[in-house]
Amino acid sequence: MVTQKTPYELVPQLGRLRDEVVYDDVWEQPELSKRDRSLITISALMALYRTPELRGHLQRALDNGVTKDEIRGVITHLAFYAGWPTAVNAGRLAAEIFDDE
Repeated sequence: MVTQKTPYELVPQLGRLRDEVVYDDVWEQPELSKRDRSLITISALMALYRTPELRGHLQRALDNGVTKDEIRGVITHLAFYAGWPTAVNAGRLAAEIFDDE
């Protein structure tokens, strides 16, 4: 069985930029808490229908102190601004993440 490389293995510069710029710099800026950044990030990823990235950030949001009820609230709220399909997709992902806990 052949394992497929991750985007970060295939393009190592992406991984370096993610680690050094996004997480080591942007996510560490003092203006917003990591919890607030997680709420913003899951909202943007949900609205843009970025399923693989949303999956990871839903877990990160929980790790950063966002509650399951708050995630449910974001999904419901954005259904009316980002579209019903994006909300259903996010709900499916949240169900997966919540079941894993």
